[in-house]
This record gives sequence, C-alpha cells and structure tokens, in this order.
Amino acid sequence: MPSNFVVDPAVVRGQARLEINPIRINRRGPNPLEAAGHIGADRVVDVLGDMYLIREFEAALDVLKRFGKFGDLEYRYSGPAHLAIGQEAAAVGQSLVLSPEDHIFGSHRSHGEFIAKGMAAIAQLDDVSLSQIMSAHSGGAVVELLDSNLGPADQRTNGARFLLYGLLAEIFGREAGFNRGIGGSMHAFFPPLGIYPNNAIVGASAPIAAGAGLFKRSRNKPGVVVANIGDAAAGCGPVWEALNFTAMGQLTSLWPPDRSGGLPVIFFFMNNFYGMGGQTIGETMAFDRLSRIGAGVNIHNLHAETVDGNDPLSVAAAMTRALSAIEAGEGPVLIDCQTYRQSGHSPSDASSYRSKEELDLWRSVDPLQEFGNRLEEAGLIDGEGRESLREWALDRVVETMRLAADEQLSPRVSMETVAEVMWAESEIDLAEAPPGSLSAPSADSPRVIQIAGRSRSGVVDGVELPAARAVQFRDALFEAIVHHAVHDDRLIIYGEENRDWGGAFGVYRGLTEILPYHRLFNAPISEATIVSSAIGYAMEGGRALIELMYADFMGRAGDEIFNQLAKWRAMSGGIMDLPVVLRISVGSTYGAQHSQEWTALPAHIPGLKVVFPATPYDAKGLMASALAGNDPVIFFESQGLYGQTEVIREGGVPEEYYRVPIGQPRLVRAGGDVTVLSVGATLYRALEAAENLAVSGIEVELIDARSIVPFDDTVVVESVRKTGRLLCVSDAVEQGSYLATLAQKVSRQVFDSLRAPVEVLGSPNTIVPPADLTVEYFPSVQRIADAIVGLSEKEAPPRGPTG
Repeated sequence: MPSNFVVDPAVVRGQARLEINPIRINRRGPNPLEAAGHIGADRVVDVLGDMYLIREFEAALDVLKRFGKFGDLEYRYSGPAHLAIGQEAAAVGQSLVLSPEDHIFGSHRSHGEFIAKGMAAIAQLDDVSLSQIMSAHSGGAVVELLDSNLGPADQRTNGARFLLYGLLAEIFGREAGFNRGIGGSMHAFFPPLGIYPNNAIVGASAPIAAGAGLFKRSRNKPGVVVANIGDAAAGCGPVWEALNFTAMGQLTSLWPPDRSGGLPVIFFFMNNFYGMGGQTIGETMAFDRLSRIGAGVNIHNLHAETVDGNDPLSVAAAMTRALSAIEAGEGPVLIDCQTYRQSGHSPSDASSYRSKEELDLWRSVDPLQEFGNRLEEAGLIDGEGRESLREWALDRVVETMRLAADEQLSPRVSMETVAEVMWAESEIDLAEAPPGSLSAPSADSPRVIQIAGRSRSGVVDGVELPAARAVQFRDALFEAIVHHAVHDDRLIIYGEENRDWGGAFGVYRGLTEILPYHRLFNAPISEATIVSSAIGYAMEGGRALIELMYADFMGRAGDEIFNQLAKWRAMSGGIMDLPVVLRISVGSTYGAQHSQEWTALPAHIPGLKVVFPATPYDAKGLMASALAGNDPVIFFESQGLYGQTEVIREGGVPEEYYRVPIGQPRLVRAGGDVTVLSVGATLYRALEAAENLAVSGIEVELIDARSIVPFDDTVVVESVRKTGRLLCVSDAVEQGSYLATLAQKVSRQVFDSLRAPVEVLGSPNTIVPPADLTVEYFPSVQRIADAIVGLSEKEAPPRGPTG
C-alpha cells in the first residue's frame, strides 16, 4: 500500500521561512490567596506540609547514610542516596494538579516526586479507596504493622505513614517494601497511587513514559504521563528520540479521530543546572535555556516554557497549562523547571565543583522559607503553624524509619525471592482476551487468503515444492501474529517500516489491511525508543510486538534491552509483567555492520527469554508462545530462512493455532556416534552434513536448540550420554559464543560419558566480511562435517564406574 502523503517537489523546494513562536520564561502562578480560592486554604497549606515531608525525609536519609545514625536510631545503610534537597517545591507543585490516574516516571533522584505524587493522591482519595489500596499491599501486613506499632490517626497521617514506610522499606531492602526491597532507592514505585518506576539510568524514563502515553492514547485511557528527568538528560539520545516519538505527525494526521493527537506526555525537566558536577548551561550543553529545545521538535514548540521551580504555585500553573494543551490534542509538553540541588549529588559529594557563594545564594531563597513566608503574609498560617507542619513531617519520618530499620519487624528480602520473581512464567488465554478492534475481518485479508491456498508442507510425496507454493517461514510467523492481533486488542505492533511496506522482510505484509494505525504503525528510526516505549506500554497493561531490523542495531538500544526490558519485572518485586516480544533479524550477506549473530548478548542478561527458530513450524509455534507469555522475549530470525518451507517436520505447518513451549530443544535426526546441537540457520547445513556422513557410516544425532534461554538440556544430556561426543554449532563468532555456556552446562552433567572434549564451532573471530566471502566465513556444510569426523575419531574410553 502506498504512503498517505505525496512529497511534492513544487512544495518542498519552494522558498519560505520558518517562524518560531516565543517561549515563555518564568510566568508567575497565582498567589496563595488566589490558589486558596480555587483549591481551598487547607490544601494550599498542605503544599508546605508536603514540602516539609520531603525535606525531613531526605535530610534524615542523608544523616543516616553519612553517620550510620539518625537521632538515637543506629542503622548502617549501604545503598545509594541521591538527594534533591532544595527541589521540594518543584515536586509538590507538579503533583498538586495531578490525579491518581495521572502517572509519573522518575529518575535516580526522585524521592521528592514519589512522596509528592503519593501525598497528592492520598489527598484526593476517599477513606475507603485509600484503605483498599493500603490493605492490598503485602496482603495487609504493612497496615497491620503500622496500626499495631503507631496507633490510629487521621487519613493524611495514615497515608503518609504508609507512603514513607513503603518507600523506606524499599530503600532498606525489606520484603515489605513497595517492590519487595528489590528495586531500592533508585527504582521505587507504587502504581496504585500513580507512581511508576524511577530509573537509575539518566534520561531513561523519557522513552518509557512515551510508551505509557502511547498506551493511554491508543487505548483511550484517562490521565497523562509525566517523565521526570534532569537537565543533563537533555544530552541523551533516547530523550530526543522520545520527544519526537510522542509528537509524530501520524498521531494527528493518520490515527483514527477518536485516538488522534500527540501523546499525553509531559517531559518535566528538573533543571538544577548540574549533572553530577558538570554544569549544563555554559559547559556541557549548547542551550542557554533548556526550554529552547522545544522549538526543535514541532510547530507547537512542545508548548515549552521555563518555570520557577522555587514556587510550587507557579509550577502547578505551568502543569495546568500543559494539561490543557494535552486535552486539546497538542501534546506532548516540555517544562523546564528551574530548581536547585542544595545537597550534593549523593552524601559523599563534597560539591567541590561549585562555589560556597553560589550555594549560599540559593540557600537564601530556600523554597520552604519563601513559600512559608508567602503563606504567612497571606494570613493562611503563622509561625507556630509552620513549626507544627515541620514537626508533623519529622514525626512521620522518625516513626517509619524506626520500623523500616527494625530487622525483626521488617525482614530483609532474600535471594530466593529475587530468583522467584525473575520471570512470570505465565500465559494468557486468548479465549478470555478482549476482541480486537479491526478495520477489516482477518479472513478477508489477501495475505490470509493467499496462505490458505498454499500447501502446509514444503515436501509432497518426497518432492520439495517451489517456495511460492508452500507455507514459508515468514508466512508461519504471520499466522501466529495475525491470530494474536485479531484476538487480543491489547497487542500493538510497530517498528521500522512495519506498515504499508509489510516489514523489511515481508512478515507483516497483509497486516495493513487488517489493523488500524493505532495498532500497527511505522516507528521513527529510533531503536532505543522503539524498545523503551514498548516497555512503558507493557507497564501500563498492554502487550507489544516490536522489531529491530538487524541484530547489529541492538547496539542502538543496548540500555533499553539490557537495563530496562530485562530487569523491570524483578525490580518491581514481581508485581509488573512485561509482555514484550522483540523481533530481531540476523543477516549474512551485508557485511560487518549488518550480518552479526548476536544471540549471546541478550542471552547473557538475566531476565530475557531468547529464542531462535529455524523451521516454519517452530517459528509459528514459538511466536505464539512468545506473544501469549507475560515475559520479555528476544525473538531472533535468520534472514536466509524467511523463504524457507517446512522440510523437516512431517505434516508441515498446521493451519490451526498452536504453541511450541519456549526452552524445549527438538531432536531432528537420531544417531549414535556424535551429537550435534545447532542454533538458528546452521540447522540445515548440519543436517546436510549429517546425511552426507551417514554414507560413510557416521551417524549423527542432530538437535535443534530452538530456544537459547531458557534451555532444557535434558534431550541433549541423554543424547551425549549415548554418543559420548558433542558438537555445538551456530553462525556466531566463537569468541564469547553462548554455545560455550550451553556446552559447559551439558559437560558438567555428562563428564563421565564423554569420549572427547565438547567442541564449539562458529564463525572466525573477525568482523563479518563482504558478501563474496561469507561462504568462507560462516560454518559451511564441509566445516561442520570435518568437525564431526574429527570428534568421531576420538575414542577415549568413557570414565566412571564401568570405564
């Protein structure tokens, strides 16, 4: 299907001038009395109370971290403590206008945003709703602990106790923490109050928040998403990718009217003028005002503005304007919130990179003092009231810190728990999934009709059919994908060139006629955000199928695959599933930057499932299992196999829906002399080698790995106990190949049965050469045969009781 827009040279070559609208700097918000008229005097006063709560919390954590003691409480805390003392007004002002349905994502320095958002939600919830949320956490154990040790209190106090204890228990690595103590200080979150993950990687919340906004827009869910990131994050590529992704033109020009508009995301830069020690303005960044970067994205300048982060009411007013722009479909929005970190980057930071004069200047305009003075001038509070607020905040911190530090009352999380929550190991039942909202019945799709008319096998009566007459590898993938797309409208599909073109290798051809834009679209060439946005989409309750065109492009999404996709289920304490399937093709004829077999990279990272089917039957079944599962799956596909028909499994590719369990290798050919374990496309070369060697009397037992992680080695172990020899073969370079890990795992179990050392055969430890040399580079039929012969000639007697 052709593109929707004609690129007219008469238009694009014409002379013109872009006009950039002004960007507002430090627009003032209402005064306290005006704000009291809108939200009530008590709520305005509570703004100061929430600021005190954040300040006392971080001050106590600072002291405890540095001295191992806070008051008479002695406790050695060894984890990180990235503090934001001085930034309280920015956090509280932001959350003042947010509802529990609005979701925030944070950074490594987001205790303040966490507490502010939690207290804002608590203020809006009725007693019953808040009680239900608190009782649901840890099966009610936390509420029971707080009630039995601290006694009854009003809703605000009960809510604050619950919020601070859950956060402190998380920071201290306690089982009762919001994420069972596994996430810790830099990763804490609590979705029932609209608090989504904080992130230890600078800027990483931006593209994840983009995915959360994608979920809200594509699923018509209420609320907005706020990405809290620092000013230094403006130097990160994924942040710029996220700014573009959330403002893509197709969101307003091509998506259905009921889902049209820029994504409902607010990029909230906590601009404290420093990274760790490097200054952004004047040193590491090119801008003079961070808000200037909004002009580089869309015609709305991202509605960018700079706001005074020392004034919570000005911040709240900026957030209100942002919400209005999003309501009008003109999101996303960029807010440059100027604030100042009076504390160091962490307690060990002596702040040698900035002068005492600068610190004194900012301490003289401390936001707690300034806002407190304004409340007094407005007659909303007096000096005694201010002190009462501070004491109330300190009391909440002290009492919850005592409980969280008590190892008897708050036991530590165990390594067994960490291992238990790595994977969900569960699958959805498509019969219970909501029906898909499709633009056309799938049965009417030309691609579906075409495949239905093909033979289900590539071999009929011993004769191999032409590829065009049989179901191919790409067809098999399509069948599993279209089945899930039709039966589950939570599934969204996107990547580079996925719509209209049908994907770079034709797998998605025919989906354009079935799925509307909000469920199948072309993403920008932004590999980091393709992966991260899928993570955010899944965190909100969706399911995502995304694609990187080549394995070599994984480097463009390294953090997103290895630090984000792999880890959030475990760091959530198992409360958050990540049903994301990442399709990645493996090339062979496009040279050093497009032909690398990189299965070892994700296989090395705990938390990812990794599969690599070689046959159409397995491609369909494994894709179905991947899409049905609730864990992240890296799904490798060989470009050389997309046109492959089913020539190995008798019966070919069934027309009906089925699943192949992830982690189960398959015995392809029986034999008694040498066991060969093949990964990916080498299966066919190994099979040809085995058939050739059978003529000379060497019988090879061939096993197709199908999956790499997890990997049930039972069939391999049984085979090697019989043959005494094992050759592992793939197209990956031998240096660092994951086959060495599998070989070692098998060797430990069959050591006494081995007649020869286990061998790994892969590609040479060089870069991939140009196409004309790839025959020499990748393991050929002859090289595999030679390796098998070499193993078969080794006749060392087996060890063990009978050896």
